[in-house]
Order: sequence, then structure tokens, then C-alpha cells
Amino acid sequence: MSGPFVRKSILPGFSLSLGFTIFYLSLIVLIPLSMLFLKTASLGFKEFLEVIMEPRTLAAYRLSFGTAFVSAGINAVFGFIVAWVLVRYSFPGKRIVDALVDFPLALPTAVAGIALTELYTPTGWVGQFLQSWGIKGAFSPFGITIALTFIGLPFVVRTIQPVLEDLDPQIEEAAASLGANRWQTLTGVIFPIIFPALLAGVTLALARAIGEYGSVIFIAGNMPMKTEIAPLLIMTKLEQYDYTGATAIAVGMLLISFLLLATANFFQWLTSKNLGKT
Repeated sequence: MSGPFVRKSILPGFSLSLGFTIFYLSLIVLIPLSMLFLKTASLGFKEFLEVIMEPRTLAAYRLSFGTAFVSAGINAVFGFIVAWVLVRYSFPGKRIVDALVDFPLALPTAVAGIALTELYTPTGWVGQFLQSWGIKGAFSPFGITIALTFIGLPFVVRTIQPVLEDLDPQIEEAAASLGANRWQTLTGVIFPIIFPALLAGVTLALARAIGEYGSVIFIAGNMPMKTEIAPLLIMTKLEQYDYTGATAIAVGMLLISFLLLATANFFQWLTSKNLGKT
């Protein structure tokens, strides 16, 4: 179609862009995942259920997903606070604090795991105080949660921060002029606006935590049925040359992760839709 109403673009055409997108996603995402399913399909459905329903596998699933949810919840609260402080206040060393938020992304995960393990062992700087209170830091689910919280914080902060920066202060002034106190302004005005971004950041942090391996492997303790995460169980299967068992556990994690991400995206879409109506 041609004419004065056709919008010209300096970018490549739709067909070329779509073709490149499909090719790239297929090469990087779809083909590797399809091979994972094809390898698992050699087991048969009954054998697949037997592998993922083993007590050791279920214990690893519970630990991985349980600690991931707890760490994502912690980051939802403290990530919002960190983003709020960085956006709304000026203080000495603000640039340093802002740079430290990205530190878990730049730091190799193995280095982070070793550092956290040394810090939270019974003889570590923090672990010795936890030990005196009867709390086991490293080599426990608590230690795994600490590691997952550490690597997930930047996802929440960096997702919320631009939304807070773009938030018009006049909205808060209007709420205050109508008689709303600070808590009512925060919960009734600010929070509904940033909630889709907060949910997106928490979802990213959750997805990263579910599949995290490097920073957890040292602090977990790796005891079967107690502190063995699902990615470690997959590595154990691979070391035992049980490739179909490893892919079966991986597919189980993948299906659960897809369900969680789909649920989070649905609630994010629903929240954005309701916010648009208001």
C-alpha cells in the first residue's frame, strides 16, 4: 500500500525484522529447549513421572522453589525501599550506593558464593553471631535464601527505579491536598502505579533464583534431601551419565517455571489493564 497516509520508517521492514527475530529466538531458545524435550521423551511418560516424583527430586524442587519465593519476597520489600531512597533522596555517597546495586550482576557467581559462605559460616563475621542465637547461616536453607536474595536484588531495584523517576510529584501533592496522609498516598496512589514494574522485577528475580547454581553451590552444603537444590541434582545426574534423568528433572523445573511466569505475566497484564481504566 502506498500513499500519503503510509508512515515511513528508517528501520528495516516488518518482514525482515520478524524473520530475523524468529531465526534468532529459534537458534538461541527454541532449538535448545526442543532438544531437551526430545531427550526426555525417550523415557516415556511413566518413567518421566517416576524420575520427577522421586523423594530426592521432590525435596530438591521444594528447596529450590521455596527459597526462590522467599528471596523474591524479601527483594520485593527491600528492593522497593532501596529504589525509593535512590530516587527520592540525596545523600553523600549516593553514586557509590547506586553502583553497588549492580555489583551482584558484575560479580562472578562463584566468587559471590565463596564470599557469602565465608561470611556466614559459624566462624564468619556474621555467622558467629547467628550461631550464638541458634541460627545456622551457611550450609542451610537460610544460607541459600541469603545467596538468592543477593543475586536477585538488582532486578527489582532497576525495574522500579525508572518508574519512580518518571512519577509526577504533582500526583502526590494532589493526594495530600485532598486530605490523604503519607501512608494513604503511598498505598493508594503510588503503589498501584509502580506495582506492574514491581511485579516484573520480582518475576525476574524469581526466575534468576530458581535456576541459580554458582552462588548457591558453596553455601548450600549440598546434602541430599536437606540442602540439595535442583540444579545441583541435575549436575549430579550428568556426572553419573544419567542424561535422561537430568533432562527429566530439567523439564520438570522448566514446566513449573513456565507456569509461574505465565501467572505473573497475567497478573501484571490484569493490573496494568485495571490501572488504565482508572
